[in-house]
Amino acid sequence: MTLPENVGFLGLGQMGGAMAERLLGQSCRLHVFDPAPAAMDHFTAQGAIAHLSPRAVADAASVVFACLPTQQISRATAFGPEGVAHGSAIRVYVEMSTIGTETIDQIAVALREHGIDTVDAPVTGGPPAARAGTLAMLVSGSASAQEVVRPLLALIGKDIYPMGERPGMAQVMKIVNNLIMASNMVVGAEGLVMGAKAGLDCDMMMRVLQAGTGQSFITCEVLRLAMGGSFNFGAALSILDKDVTLGMHEANLLQLDLPVIDQARQVWHAASDAGRGSEDFSTILQVVEEKNGTLVRGRPVAPH
Repeated sequence: MTLPENVGFLGLGQMGGAMAERLLGQSCRLHVFDPAPAAMDHFTAQGAIAHLSPRAVADAASVVFACLPTQQISRATAFGPEGVAHGSAIRVYVEMSTIGTETIDQIAVALREHGIDTVDAPVTGGPPAARAGTLAMLVSGSASAQEVVRPLLALIGKDIYPMGERPGMAQVMKIVNNLIMASNMVVGAEGLVMGAKAGLDCDMMMRVLQAGTGQSFITCEVLRLAMGGSFNFGAALSILDKDVTLGMHEANLLQLDLPVIDQARQVWHAASDAGRGSEDFSTILQVVEEKNGTLVRGRPVAPH
């Protein structure tokens, strides 16, 4: 497996930092940038090279990854005044953020004018999977660019799913995944609250769901931890609000009618508007509990 000599990573938050750590100690030199100095200090202590801007990283690295929180930041990082578009070394830009088809297309067009290929590469699995290196990697972009980044993606995650040669196709798949996950989570929380209010033992409910047709990762892993009092899966509720809003925007672009998913979106948005955006997204269970005057609690469960 041949790695580029110099690789960059922009955005060292919960997801980005966990993924970037997978590139430490490899045969490539890792160049990093994050507006939070403490985030970069963690990496420089382990041998990474810190830079003052995305452009500076792109002056040093031929492949640059980005995992960023908003569409606006993604656009500025890609083609703003200090964006990677102006870097002298970069040849492939790997956008791992969930930003939708319109934004990834804007980025790909802008970077193409500078001779830079864009790989659309969002991931799914959450912070625990990022730390464990078991993320599912969704990839779209030119075959040649995918070939360049595949060895690096193999270090970051477990399985790589090529979605096509046009940037944006991986975004669509990530959005579909997130819409199903977010809707399942609201439905799972409401179902568990119903069972608890009727007097069912919460641990027994979970055992039945794990064995039956109602099982899902969201219910049997994320909500199982929340039932045990552990509301720290690793993603902010505001991120879910952003993702489902983005998903419904994409659905509108496709002229789709998705009333059930839109109802779930309203639950997430109301929770965020009520001031819970900075809390872990698993606290959606608490939102449903409070609305119905019922607690769903079982034995404490240690996070993976």
